[in-house]
Amino acid sequence: MVWAMPETTPPNLAESGLEVRTHFVRDRNVLIARADFSELFVDYYLHLGAQQIKPRPEHDAMFKRALVAFVLHGASRPWDELTAWTINFQDPKVNLFLTGDNETGAVTGRIFDENVKELPENLFFADVVRGGQPKRRSTITFAGSDPMVAVENFYAQSEQRLGRFFQVGEEEFALVVEHPDCDLAWLRSLTTDQVRKIDETEKLALMERRVVRWHCGCNQARMMEVLAPTMRQDPNELFGDEPKLEIRCPRCGARHAITRESMEAFVADTT
Repeated sequence: MVWAMPETTPPNLAESGLEVRTHFVRDRNVLIARADFSELFVDYYLHLGAQQIKPRPEHDAMFKRALVAFVLHGASRPWDELTAWTINFQDPKVNLFLTGDNETGAVTGRIFDENVKELPENLFFADVVRGGQPKRRSTITFAGSDPMVAVENFYAQSEQRLGRFFQVGEEEFALVVEHPDCDLAWLRSLTTDQVRKIDETEKLALMERRVVRWHCGCNQARMMEVLAPTMRQDPNELFGDEPKLEIRCPRCGARHAITRESMEAFVADTT
């Protein structure tokens, strides 16, 4: 089995944001992706504040670790991939959703803590679209409440290779991933302190620098597209006697106020 190296770097559409660097560790045959997530966490909290979203502290901490894992994983993948993860936890009962576009560097997501389905075990869903190919879905089970452990299980069960996460600073993280002919004994025994000093102790070849930013791109027009089928079938189901409604983006949780008048005009224009 061969795991492809990242391809030739196209122009990154994200002008500023979090920089993720990937290196290939020679003689060990692993890829390491690293970043300081301070800037991305600030953008995430600015989004929460702007949308008046107040997650529970324990859910917030879990989402941040899932966001780290998602970004580092994405940086090791080809440029033409769109990825979405849904991570279901039964204790605490919460779903974490993340999605990103490697070409633009945009990542976003949200926490779902209401009406979470009770299941016999935790589930991890990974959906990937590459180029014009059909969507591929992987589903695994995992134990515990740590999103990074869930992703390490995803690597073992779905990717069929070893991937390990390390927190090397207050908001600095690394992902080390097995590649063909990997020194597995070294990777399995790797410690956080060794990852901190890896530039001094190992031979690293810089592969890529990628820029990632918190961005969804949702707007009223997109929300109207979601509501249009129901509006055409039964406007009263949507609005009742109200002149407007509020809808949250299913990807990032942003609030969008839609008036009945604007919805009627949108449906008339798209019919």
